[in-house]
This record gives sequence, structure tokens and C-alpha cells, in this order.
Amino acid sequence: MTVVIQMTEAEEAKALPILLRHSPGTVLSNRTYVVSEEAVKRLRAAGISVRELSRESAAPKLEGVSAIERI
Repeated sequence: MTVVIQMTEAEEAKALPILLRHSPGTVLSNRTYVVSEEAVKRLRAAGISVRELSRESAAPKLEGVSAIERI
């Protein structure tokens, strides 16, 4: 599962070593990151405060598949 998080500048400075070790994430503007759920757990375990903006499951979506269509 991927999680979109945002943090303050001070928290980001503490978080970068953890993020570099534990998550092949994506860096967006305004200190926003797309990381794994495991990375978020490690950040929180280290006492780093992050604001969770969104979550996305890794499960495939069934958009566009009708109820009677075989998958």
C-alpha cells in the first residue's frame, strides 16, 4: 500500500535518512512524499510526525468490469 504524506521542514530533516533506507518513494513539492506503509510506520516509530494525505491500496481495481464479465 502506498501512502502520501507531508511533513514540516524540521521533520523532513529527521525523516530523510529513514526514507532513503526504507522506501523507494516519490518526492513531490511542498515536502510531500509517496512512500510505502512500512516507511510511514518506521517514521512514526522514530517519533517523526507526518500528516497523512492519502492512501492507495496495491490491490488491482475492477473499474470498467461489469458484474457478469469474467476476469
